Amino acid sequence: MKRVNFITALPALFAVPSIAWKNIAKVFSRSEKGFKISAGEGRIHGHIQLKGVNANMLDVKISGSDTNGDLAIFEQTSLSQGKGTPMHIHPSQDEIFYVIDGSYIFKVGEDKYDLKVGDSIFLPRKVPHAWTQVSEKGKMLVILQPAGKLENFFVTMAGLDHVPAQEEMARIFNENDMQLVGPGLKVD
Repeated sequence: MKRVNFITALPALFAVPSIAWKNIAKVFSRSEKGFKISAGEGRIHGHIQLKGVNANMLDVKISGSDTNGDLAIFEQTSLSQGKGTPMHIHPSQDEIFYVIDGSYIFKVGEDKYDLKVGDSIFLPRKVPHAWTQVSEKGKMLVILQPAGKLENFFVTMAGLDHVPAQEEMARIFNENDMQLVGPGLKVD
């Protein structure tokens, strides 16, 4: 190897261990103390009442800030029969739903699923998906891995003083690393 090429490559060689060390340091810098979130409570934000997509309430159970962005868990109380989410994509997060109460329909890619109490569904990253609440009331546990910006999305939607128009909704989705790709599901 020519000396100039070797000298030019040196910064890259030193950067790789530095990047790897940052990821290792994140794991070891986590708190070693657990915490409890009581039933009916939300961590950090209290109850987050959504506006726009639906009027559901979200309680953050495990924040992405608790896990260095590795995981987020939300409890969603569904108050919007016949409504849910528009078809959207999470480019970098897998999403899991576990139905605690009520019933829902989900579309994942081209497949449609009916979910009831005790059912779970896995929504892989980069796959378009949407869901709609079928029952009058419902409750789901929502798990994101890695956490991404969904918590920020919920806080932003709750902070609105109006129902956002389609353009504003698309902007809010984009700002939180999601893409709107179609309308929501209709209950048959």
